[in-house]
Amino acid sequence: MEEVGKKPVEILIEHYAQSHQNPVNEVIHFICVPVIVWTFLGMFWSVHPLIAVAVCVLSLVYYGSLSFNLCLGMLVMSVFMLGTLLVLPDSWILPMSVSVFIVAWAGQFIGHYIEGKKPSFLDDLRFLLIGPLFVLGFLYRKCHFPL
Repeated sequence: MEEVGKKPVEILIEHYAQSHQNPVNEVIHFICVPVIVWTFLGMFWSVHPLIAVAVCVLSLVYYGSLSFNLCLGMLVMSVFMLGTLLVLPDSWILPMSVSVFIVAWAGQFIGHYIEGKKPSFLDDLRFLLIGPLFVLGFLYRKCHFPL
């Protein structure tokens, strides 16, 4: 996966993008990936809010090792997602997270069926963490922000 002149994060996002070329699959991922992140945080929040915060912090450490700019974007997203969990009634969080998780993952697999390629994380679990950077990286490129 090493390419001359490219940052490791660019190489990871490009590798992830190889199985996300179909426009329908891309749209599905742009919707479902952030939703899945939120559902994971919701499930952790249901155990204890500090666990969800710790997961965010650990993820941000990894993202910071790849890209300061993308890490900042993920920090904003994490604060927003944790904020939504903070205002929801506690009794809603787990059932909502599990239900939405199932629907969002079904969407992901439908997208990969349309694409005709398996999900990247089946080859390398790191790509579960790269998916959100793929979505954020697309937004950054549209806004002409550096990765």
